[in-house]
Amino acid sequence: MSENKSGVQEAMQKFGRFLSAMVMPNIGAFIAWGFITALFIPAGWLPNESLAELVGPMAKWLLPLLIGFTGGEVVYGHRGGVVGAIATSGIIVGTDIPMFMGAMIMGPIGGVVIKKFDEAAQDSIPGGFEMLVNNFSAGILGGALAVLAYEIVGPLVLGLTEVLRSAVAVIVNAGMLPLASVIIEPAKILFLNNAINHGIFTPLGMQQVQELGKSMFFLLEPNPGPGLGVLLAYTLFGSGSAKASAPGAIIIHFFGGIHEIYFPYVLMKPTLILAVIAGGVSGVAVLSMFDGGLIAPAAPGSFIAVMAMTPPGGYFANIAAIVVAAGVSFAVSSIFIKATAKADEEDSLAEAQANMKAMKAASKGVETEKQVEGKDIKFIVYACDAGMGSSALGAAALRKKLHKDGYNNITVKNFAIGSIPKDAQIVVSHEKLAQRAIDDSPQAEHIFVQDFTRNNVYDMISARLKGVTTTEAPAEAAPEEKVKEGVLLMENVVVGCKSVSKEEAIQAAGERLFKSGYVEKPYIEGMLARERDISTYIGKGISIPHGENAVKQYVKKSGIVVMQYPQGVQFGDNVAHLIVGIAGKDNDHLAILANIAMTMDECSDEELNNLYTTKDPKVLYDMFTKG
Repeated sequence: MSENKSGVQEAMQKFGRFLSAMVMPNIGAFIAWGFITALFIPAGWLPNESLAELVGPMAKWLLPLLIGFTGGEVVYGHRGGVVGAIATSGIIVGTDIPMFMGAMIMGPIGGVVIKKFDEAAQDSIPGGFEMLVNNFSAGILGGALAVLAYEIVGPLVLGLTEVLRSAVAVIVNAGMLPLASVIIEPAKILFLNNAINHGIFTPLGMQQVQELGKSMFFLLEPNPGPGLGVLLAYTLFGSGSAKASAPGAIIIHFFGGIHEIYFPYVLMKPTLILAVIAGGVSGVAVLSMFDGGLIAPAAPGSFIAVMAMTPPGGYFANIAAIVVAAGVSFAVSSIFIKATAKADEEDSLAEAQANMKAMKAASKGVETEKQVEGKDIKFIVYACDAGMGSSALGAAALRKKLHKDGYNNITVKNFAIGSIPKDAQIVVSHEKLAQRAIDDSPQAEHIFVQDFTRNNVYDMISARLKGVTTTEAPAEAAPEEKVKEGVLLMENVVVGCKSVSKEEAIQAAGERLFKSGYVEKPYIEGMLARERDISTYIGKGISIPHGENAVKQYVKKSGIVVMQYPQGVQFGDNVAHLIVGIAGKDNDHLAILANIAMTMDECSDEELNNLYTTKDPKVLYDMFTKG
């Protein structure tokens, strides 16, 4: 029984953290919206009719779209995020209230749908049609989900909102006002705070204020006390990023009136809903006891706005309601946060131990997470941020070595992180990309390297394969790699360049890719950003600068440029004599990368030196396009 209960609690926590993960990365946008609201609305600090027009569109469009994108991205990277945002647009158009909850539904659905499609179609797409299929599938499925959201999900969410409104109205009419918090506080956590406040309490409050000059209804939902108590408990007894960010959230919540900022903290530990309910009930009880209330809605729900709307003689009651609500919420939150502190510390310890293991192994050049038996190795993936340069070169080098030793039954391919196939058994990625690779392919063994080409990955895999027969029929032999015409043009092999900084060399390679029609201009900045993140120097005097994943859409067609620097270009402690700029699309460039990998393995120092100093571009052209 206890095990079952523990499993339910764990599931709730995971679900809460998943919901929280959609909101936390976008807290900056909530803060921007909150400040604009607090400053420029008619009841704000600096009322401005023109600037106040920003408030509505930001709440209706910007914030839900960001949540929807993030929800899809959590499930399936950038591609999932795009489809999640498209799906979210349908639910936004179909309703009149800010659709935060709808976005938290449609965003992940969009990510799941496109992920399942890619998994089903990945082996059926003809070579060269990948980009076409990717774009059309995202557009068609995203559009279909937007229609579904507009026609079905939107009305369901509105129906749920109406049910909550009716439930609160029944409690109020029955004279049990404090119990309204049993519905108000959970509804707020689901981002229905504005619907509850302005849909129920503002109309009731306006009617009451005409009779009494003030109304408690204006302070039921805006009371900052329950949220303040939760954030204070995290500040004192929390751990990790939640503890570190809570003090800043207190300022935004209490003085800025942006209640949405504390919702993710409750979602991380769903049992804290009981804390905010207790705080809300206590605050309303104090309001009733001391006859508190406001003369108009407090928008936003900050302490400053509440004080501004408090009638003369009502300050004690309203402040007492806030203080009691915060105190009760803090007391209950502290119990729950302390109760789970040990587990949180163990999770943090486990994460720290894993990181330590990664760093320790990285110092030796490689790390493995779990082992696949040698006889079972069929599919190895090299993964980098963009999936076009470093990983392709590493995959080509490993594939060549395996096939040379007769292991033709092992498939080695390269992919971008975010698109790693779920049947990958071993994933090789850079140590700086470790966590992203693990998140994308938790089923695989992971090998983290400091360099995609200079590592002992082959030695590790070969050691496991010793004694395994290599005469069996290939399960999926790698296709013959041939250089596609136009990928490397003779005119794009430039020799005798004068030494410059690595940034200038990368810029020059990018400009040549642009002038040759392979990429659009923004791709060049992506090449520089990639170098700032992880060096593209691959050894033996060669660097292969290419764009990061964020600028992949600016690749128009596959192309490579080769620029020779006889005196060299400094890449940290290394010197590159050949700068090979890469724009990869539809895998047309992989044959040239395979040739570069073979060149590195097979060329003697004398032959390499000839490549570094030759004045004949055809020598380099022939080397990189051979076969």
